[in-house]
Amino acid sequence: MPFSGRYQLINLPKIIDPRGNLTVAEQSRQIPFNIERVYWTYDVPSGECRGGHAHKTCEEVIIAVSGSFDVILDDGVSRSTYHLNHPYQGLYVGKGIWRTLEDFSSGAVCLVLASHLFEEEDYIRDYGDYLKWLACMK
Repeated sequence: MPFSGRYQLINLPKIIDPRGNLTVAEQSRQIPFNIERVYWTYDVPSGECRGGHAHKTCEEVIIAVSGSFDVILDDGVSRSTYHLNHPYQGLYVGKGIWRTLEDFSSGAVCLVLASHLFEEEDYIRDYGDYLKWLACMK
């Protein structure tokens, strides 16, 4: 699957059935990496934000499996906001992109497919440090 940049929306297969719809995400088909970790956030209180970090090596696909939320992506030069509210759509976020998730609807569930196991060393949690890291990468 060709990816045009460091982040982009992915339309996942949506199988419509009167008994209930089904969506699938398969590595090497819709997901451009081997999935090493899956996690989800839920019961996010009104007004709270999640994320607020970048990964040095980990890639992710973020999916709103229930409800909605906004994902703000920042590459150190520009920012883009994606409103996720379809369980058949994922947002691919490549390594080195700052991400913040906010404006969660009541009952929202955010599912993340990640290319790496959790490693604290992979996280950049301070935006100033992130900008310094980006400058070193150039």
